Amino acid sequence: MKFFVDTADIDQIKELHSYGMVDGVTTNPSIIAKSGRDIFEVTEEICKITDGPVSAEVVALDFETMLAEGRKLAKIADNIAVKVPLTWAGLQTCKALSDEGTMVNVTLCFSANQALLAAKAGATFISPFIGRLDDINLDGLELIEDIRTIYDNYGYDTQILAASIRSANHMSECAKIGADVATAPPAVIKAMASHVLTDKGLAGFMADVEKAGIKIL
Repeated sequence: MKFFVDTADIDQIKELHSYGMVDGVTTNPSIIAKSGRDIFEVTEEICKITDGPVSAEVVALDFETMLAEGRKLAKIADNIAVKVPLTWAGLQTCKALSDEGTMVNVTLCFSANQALLAAKAGATFISPFIGRLDDINLDGLELIEDIRTIYDNYGYDTQILAASIRSANHMSECAKIGADVATAPPAVIKAMASHVLTDKGLAGFMADVEKAGIKIL
């Protein structure tokens, strides 16, 4: 499973990239706004850190403006994936951009039917939002499983990009189901390395090392 980092924090992206944990990056205007920097400037900088897809989101709601924004974003770098909402205008934009050879990430997916439409429109990625479904007492992971079944049934190339991930458990569950990609905040990815028994075992090991007076260097 590929790891995309859901942030516009340059330092966090560089750190995780140095560990080999960045296969791509997802951003949106809200995330970038927190940095107080220009959206094109930040996006271009991110694209230079990773060769993987970098999702940059349109803000228009109508097809004509959405398409114009998508084309402008796509010019930032070759690894831009234009992010569009799962609306009819978004699907129309997805089809147009995909036909032009631009990667498209269709976002705000909350049903298997929506994911099926995105695949037929030629989406590179479909982003089902796990956490937001969990927030209203629906099973976000079940949606990932349903989409996986549908895509496998018909051989769609659209990659399932599990989004709105809130925990390390979400990451492992998505991997078991067969999501192609999971995008998560840096803190969630870092939490995947943590386990109380690892900490306990390391503490015991270090106590023994100190007691024995072992030195490597």
